[in-house]
Amino acid sequence: MEEATPVEAISVPPIARIGDPVGVVDTPSLVIDLDTFEDNLRKMQALVERHGVALRPHAKAHKCPDISLRQIALGAQGICCQKVSEAVPFVAAGVRDIHISNEIVGANKLALLARVAAKAKVTVCADHPRAVEALSAAMAESGACVGVVVDADVGQKRCGVQTPEQAVALAQLIQKLPGITFAGLQAYHGAMQHTRCASRRRKSSARVARLVRTYLRALSSAGIECPVVTGGGTGSAVFDVASGVFTEIQAGSYPFMDAHYASLEWGEEVSFGNSLYLLGTVMSTPTAERAVADVGLKSTSAESGAPRPLEQVGWSCVGISDEHTVLQAGHARDLPTLGAQVRLVPGHCDPTFNLHDSVIAIRGQVVEAIWPISARGLSR
Repeated sequence: MEEATPVEAISVPPIARIGDPVGVVDTPSLVIDLDTFEDNLRKMQALVERHGVALRPHAKAHKCPDISLRQIALGAQGICCQKVSEAVPFVAAGVRDIHISNEIVGANKLALLARVAAKAKVTVCADHPRAVEALSAAMAESGACVGVVVDADVGQKRCGVQTPEQAVALAQLIQKLPGITFAGLQAYHGAMQHTRCASRRRKSSARVARLVRTYLRALSSAGIECPVVTGGGTGSAVFDVASGVFTEIQAGSYPFMDAHYASLEWGEEVSFGNSLYLLGTVMSTPTAERAVADVGLKSTSAESGAPRPLEQVGWSCVGISDEHTVLQAGHARDLPTLGAQVRLVPGHCDPTFNLHDSVIAIRGQVVEAIWPISARGLSR
């Protein structure tokens, strides 16, 4: 019997190499324009510093330690993560101040939290006495310590205590238990970040601030100092920093700006540019008015709509499926040709980052860096 001939392994070439011109970057790929990205970082840092508020950018937006390290180098207090496992690559990269802006329940998660807390300063949210007791038991058993931030529902109608009295009772319990310390209050209203009208976002921010003051008065009346009030986001940051109640802001999307955020009304005090886009290649031109790019749902999320062109062009994205985005133009001369590269802004940056292993950082028309998205898929 003849022996089978060994099949030589096939390796997939890298999507790009440092020094490559953009024109040879393989597609679909996720790209950051460094000039716009760095301008966005400087603008947000300047905004918070003008108001004496700390910036704690949310890393759930990008899951990329290289991005967080650049924010911290410009003056950010630390970062937020949404899950314990998500924090692990950031700690490994040298981030030492992490707020997990979410409730953590379950023995496996608490055990991992204790290991993270042994390497970095960590705070975590809680909104229930049993969760606080479990946190304390896990930290005390491991010899670790975490700060616990009472999560208050200020209109999101998701997690969080419902009244100032509940917040006081939870803070008092935290103060009594070993392995944990009372670290402050979280007041995050995610839904208002995406309200298109700037005046409505301003009013929502003012309502949140008024509610936060009732929590702070209740804590103060109980003799409890509240060192931190954390919350806010990209859509409300300009209002939240001026509210007088927040000590730090959790904005996450401002370095990138997706198609949804770009559709909002913005005031004159601060504006951010689109630095993030998907690089695609036109793979088919079946009609004079229709082309198809190789960017699909496996490369970009679409719950906030199909991607849009980065530049003002004569075509638009009219459909998206697993492997394809359909481009349509009113006139054949406006349609990109077969093999042409197209730049598409994702509808929602957070889940789009989570679909990629790396992001290609370009300056001008040249690849300057390739940053791994190390926390991709770490959602436990």
